Amino acid sequence: MDVMRARRVFLSIPALFGLLTLSLIGCDRNPRDPVILSLGKQTVRRSHFDRYLQGLEAREVDVHDPVVRRSLLDTYVEERVLVLEARARGFLSSMESEEEEERAVRRLVAEVICSDPSPTESEIAEYYANHTAEFRSTETATVSHILVPTENEARDIRRRLSKDPKEFGLLARTRSRSPDAANGGLLGDFKRGELPKELEAAVFALQPGTATQIVSSPHGFHVIRVDARTPTQQLSLEDCRDRIREMLNARKCDQATRDFVRSLLDRAKVRIDDA
Repeated sequence: MDVMRARRVFLSIPALFGLLTLSLIGCDRNPRDPVILSLGKQTVRRSHFDRYLQGLEAREVDVHDPVVRRSLLDTYVEERVLVLEARARGFLSSMESEEEEERAVRRLVAEVICSDPSPTESEIAEYYANHTAEFRSTETATVSHILVPTENEARDIRRRLSKDPKEFGLLARTRSRSPDAANGGLLGDFKRGELPKELEAAVFALQPGTATQIVSSPHGFHVIRVDARTPTQQLSLEDCRDRIREMLNARKCDQATRDFVRSLLDRAKVRIDDA
């Protein structure tokens, strides 16, 4: 649980820099403080990682568990190697604030790692064709109600509505005990599963319009009316194009970032044992 918690906190780019800003250039050799990561002439020492852990410990992360510590080290190395590369490319000087480090890595991601063009129209169409089930709108109902304390009152209101359905708003404002009475009893739009179980079945059984039903709940007796209902329907490619483009862009960038970090670590020197 601590491993997952730690990785969730520190995998996003803003979290890479919130705990500490390090000067990583020109460190003297020190056998008591070995280098755990080097990329070109830039180095990260164990003392840097120790301070990183101290910041995590202050946030109640168990940094003493060996499994947690190793996971934190893996994350830390991945984070810092991006900073080193941003500095090597001139996006960052040797002494910068954490905000500037964050901006530099964002620039590295935007200009170098994720600079490929957006997905093509054919890629978007192919994704849509292969994932049509993801692009269905959920059935929704627009619901109004009148809430009263007794069943007899609910029956009386329903009887009056059977004679003149247009009185619903007036009766809601004058008789309902619900906070939404001032709005004519309008509760709002709901998908299946969003309403209390006492109301769910009645709402999705009613046809939109003048029909009403009495339902009891711990709050009293509801005279329910469904004003409108939108059925489940398949969204068109046109409806989903921007959503798919954004999703494919994010996936492509995430994969490119993982590959880029892996390539950096392949040419960096990482000394796990010294950490």
